[in-house]
Amino acid sequence: MSIPPPEISKVTARRVWCDGATDIRSGENYRPAALGHPKIYLEIDEHGYVDCGYCDRRFVLEGGPADGVDQAALRDISEGADPGHP
Repeated sequence: MSIPPPEISKVTARRVWCDGATDIRSGENYRPAALGHPKIYLEIDEHGYVDCGYCDRRFVLEGGPADGVDQAALRDISEGADPGHP
């Protein structure tokens, strides 16, 4: 059984970054907290998506091959991985 990633962010650039807490650190009720993970940079390849190895957030390139696809049907990949090979 495949489950969808816990969070999906649609992006317009192939190069993205993740710190696991971007959405938590903004807004009117922001309070400093020890949340998230080290900031990492990821590159979306020809598959049209990449997963963060720390928090499993999936970045999907708008208009790319993974845009509009059932995310639970796609294999987990992090930068440098090839979902075409086990």
